[in-house]
Amino acid sequence: MELLALLTVLLLAHAAAYLAWQAVSRRRRACCYLLDYACHKPSDDRKVTTEMAGAVIERNKRLGFSEYRFLLKVIVNSGIGEHTYCPRNVLEGREERPTLDDALEEMDDFFADAVAGVLARTGVAARDVDLVVLNVGSFSPEPSLVSRIVRRFGMREDVMAYNLSGMGCSAGLIAVDLARNVMLTRPRTMALVVTSESCAPNWYVGTDKSMMLGNCLFRCGGAAALLTNDPAFRSRAKMELRCLVRANIGAHDDAHAAAVHREDADGRLGVSLSKALPKAAVRAFTENLQRLAPRILPARELARFASRRLLRKLLRRKAAKGEGPKIDFKTGVDHFCLHPGGTAVIEAVRKSLGLIAYDVEPARMTLHRWGNTSASSLWYVLSYMEAKRRLKRGDRVLMVTFGSGFKCNSCYWEVSRDLGDAGAWEDCIDEYPPETLVNPYMDKFGWVNDIQGQGGGFVF
Repeated sequence: MELLALLTVLLLAHAAAYLAWQAVSRRRRACCYLLDYACHKPSDDRKVTTEMAGAVIERNKRLGFSEYRFLLKVIVNSGIGEHTYCPRNVLEGREERPTLDDALEEMDDFFADAVAGVLARTGVAARDVDLVVLNVGSFSPEPSLVSRIVRRFGMREDVMAYNLSGMGCSAGLIAVDLARNVMLTRPRTMALVVTSESCAPNWYVGTDKSMMLGNCLFRCGGAAALLTNDPAFRSRAKMELRCLVRANIGAHDDAHAAAVHREDADGRLGVSLSKALPKAAVRAFTENLQRLAPRILPARELARFASRRLLRKLLRRKAAKGEGPKIDFKTGVDHFCLHPGGTAVIEAVRKSLGLIAYDVEPARMTLHRWGNTSASSLWYVLSYMEAKRRLKRGDRVLMVTFGSGFKCNSCYWEVSRDLGDAGAWEDCIDEYPPETLVNPYMDKFGWVNDIQGQGGGFVF
């Protein structure tokens, strides 16, 4: 009996030790560290000034005065400055005749800058990368773009490679989520997340106003980031991912159709942004925040909000539109990294979260300097914060992005050490914020703001 009891104790001790080891192992795998990232800065010969943008508009002979006036109004109110970038085929006047090589050249320029850059900055060899997740929404060649990266950088034969397409501006965080989920099953994984958009073959040359907006807002860019769950890299990491929340309201017809890649009545391809888009964005944003708030905010703030809401119900008071109790997200967030989808997007999120100008400055400046670079935009916003030396150890950063589907994704990071790398902003960060964001076209075409009935107020 004594031997049996001893064996039982030993067996239980072994089982307890195994379970403890499994728990520690799972916890380590659940960690996700941002080792570093690099934002793509295209060459100066691809810069497109507002004058050049106007010239591109003028050479589209299909446009009537109404469409021309509409586009000028969008440009005037876009919040975009003089130093954004376009694909070469557009600058060369070939936007109506894009080739496969045009699209591949745009991607190769991005890979050579951002992907090579982040590997060099971290000292991680391409063959040490275990996982690659790439997202480019509107260009999906065969072999895939992620295979092009594997070949270009000579990665291992067993590297896991995922190619995401059609996910819109929210795909950057979807790629991070996919990488994190793979890490949960594999210890010590080095993941390369690559995010961009293809502008070269997707310049709209028709006259449908719902499809013309993209030409004024979207610009070339991209970013590459290295993520890992290897604890050996923890001391070198810039940030640690604390949580990521995704909301997809695509089951609603109006939300699903809010942003659609389609042909117009004349068979010309482009992205259509419907009038239902702002409403879909608000709904998706609300869904996301309802699940995000309990995970990132202190209990006292949640209790304050709940008690005030309950009190209002008990007193049967009806709040006017925009009034009533609101959650103060600044009790749990130090920096807001918002998708610079357009001036209306930034302003809507600012009002919803009760933010001040300082909080949305990084998003506004990113829109001005780089335009909307789709899913990679958030990394430029983060880079602005870092270049301005805003990010200190222990700070909490909330990223929020929107995309077709319709989706709202958010993630919550904790800064691991004081950051101050200027990155892609290095040559211009001292010029930001500028004294004015007024577009240079305002002096020349500002009169378009006085014209009514052209639908120019909808700039998303």
